[in-house]
Amino acid sequence: MTAQDELEPDDMATVPIPVRRVVTTFDAASRHERFEDKPLLIRSMRSLIVAGFGAWIRVSSAIGKYLNWRPNVEPYVGYGTDDYSRLICRTVYAPVRSEPGRLVRGLRAMLMVPAPATNVRIAIDEAPLTTVQIGSSEVYDRVDSGSDRSGETIISDVSGYLDLVAERRLEPGIHTVSYQVAHRRPVASQLFTIAPGTPIGVISDVDDTIMVTQAPSPLRAAYNLLLLNPKKRGSVPGMGVLFNKIADMFPQAPFFYLSTSPWNVESSIRNFIADQGFPQGPLLLRDLDPRPKTFVPSDVQHKLEFAEQLMGDFPDMRFILIGDDGQKDPTTYVTIARRYPGRVLAIGIRQLSPREYSPLGPVAGLTTTQPVPVTDVPVFTGTTGSNLMKTMLPYLAKFQ
Repeated sequence: MTAQDELEPDDMATVPIPVRRVVTTFDAASRHERFEDKPLLIRSMRSLIVAGFGAWIRVSSAIGKYLNWRPNVEPYVGYGTDDYSRLICRTVYAPVRSEPGRLVRGLRAMLMVPAPATNVRIAIDEAPLTTVQIGSSEVYDRVDSGSDRSGETIISDVSGYLDLVAERRLEPGIHTVSYQVAHRRPVASQLFTIAPGTPIGVISDVDDTIMVTQAPSPLRAAYNLLLLNPKKRGSVPGMGVLFNKIADMFPQAPFFYLSTSPWNVESSIRNFIADQGFPQGPLLLRDLDPRPKTFVPSDVQHKLEFAEQLMGDFPDMRFILIGDDGQKDPTTYVTIARRYPGRVLAIGIRQLSPREYSPLGPVAGLTTTQPVPVTDVPVFTGTTGSNLMKTMLPYLAKFQ
């Protein structure tokens, strides 16, 4: 270990970027998930799960320290406007020679050991972020009194997450965010800064919309998520072509990929998007930390919350919503359209086959589609991207 491996603040630009924590699914429960509003039985069950999760963090952290693992940063792709940026990362224990963001099987990623209360130095295009750690995360994220409170670093929460808003005007385009903890080299991720006035954006589901996971079938979904070689994951036929045609029609349109998969498998999904040639964009996944204030939301609630967050981040943008009928996307997207009149341009729903719902689908007589609720927004359906293109693209062409 040399001095070069330590944090070196003098190597960064001296003009700081103010940063603050934000209230998202990492920081506060939605009104649908608040612990104190649940019946006694549910509160009791959640308390047991929370206690078990806390025990797992303590035991796994102790094992990591025994093996001489050190905190490192798993960086996630951020996004923002020309005025502020949303940054997400996670501190985890890892071997000395580990490579953050490396593609690994889902089971190994799910066993990632969080490194809570870790000081992280962050910079955007070499300009450092500064803050004052005030312990606003309440009793679940008590701040170590011995930690750096100077504002030069930011402290991760009890599950290792940092979810931040950096307040700095940036040029539209792709920027580089650097993360560093003590005794580790900096790691980097992309930051997509979206131009002001961008009229149209795309919000897309991942599982069974662009990537074959067979989510409605629990056993198949578990195999695909945990055991399958990530390089062998299949793309839904024609969806890559559809997405790239939409990108050609609306060159400025950002693509946001929304999934109920945990952040643990972020690198797997991100590599899939790049390898299969889908338009690049931020991933919005979910935290599996079941603390009372952030107890794991349902699939529908998770997607609603993040979609509402994007609606708030880009109030002048209209969205194209793309999903499938395997995890209630039709109902979810129609709910979004009703809550935000005029903000949803079109909805595209990829229809799963009976076999994708269940291996016994054809025998059991399962239907191939879920009914789409009535809405004023045009809804286009098809079993493949090619089917969707035939009807969806001519409609979208009216808005070029």
